[in-house]
Amino acid sequence: MLADIRHIDPAVLRHPDALLLYRYWLKKRGNRSMPSREEIDPVEIPPQVLPGVSLIDVVPDERRYVYRLVGTGEVEARGFDPTGKSVMDGFLAPSKEDAVGCYDRVVAMREPLVDPVAFKAIDGRYVTEETIFLPLSDDGVTVNKILVFAACREVHEPPALPLSEF
Repeated sequence: MLADIRHIDPAVLRHPDALLLYRYWLKKRGNRSMPSREEIDPVEIPPQVLPGVSLIDVVPDERRYVYRLVGTGEVEARGFDPTGKSVMDGFLAPSKEDAVGCYDRVVAMREPLVDPVAFKAIDGRYVTEETIFLPLSDDGVTVNKILVFAACREVHEPPALPLSEF
């Protein structure tokens, strides 16, 4: 279930770091529809949020969306660094269509989007609990970058009991 509304109800955001980044984006946006990339300063973003942050370029070719910057937590959850790759080649989502569809909606609607659907990463070590997509624009009209935060956590499976325990 996706929520793509001009003003996200803070109650929709379950993860406190997603809420922190959303509030930061709102402050930078002011009374406009979206801020520009130049207004986003990583030094101003709470440090605990940064590992889950990615910055994606919207490009005018078949790649459509390209990872410009990927936080260390995102790299760890994927098992590789997708910086410079298209979202189609480096996504962390239930499917390629789901990943690209979220970016497509943000670009078309020019509004934030929350994807609260939890899913396990490919290797099953991490689960993504919530993702927020925040549009950025140099001209205030066209989305040319998307700031993304994904709340990922490592899955700690209980150890299997040795056969002698049965």
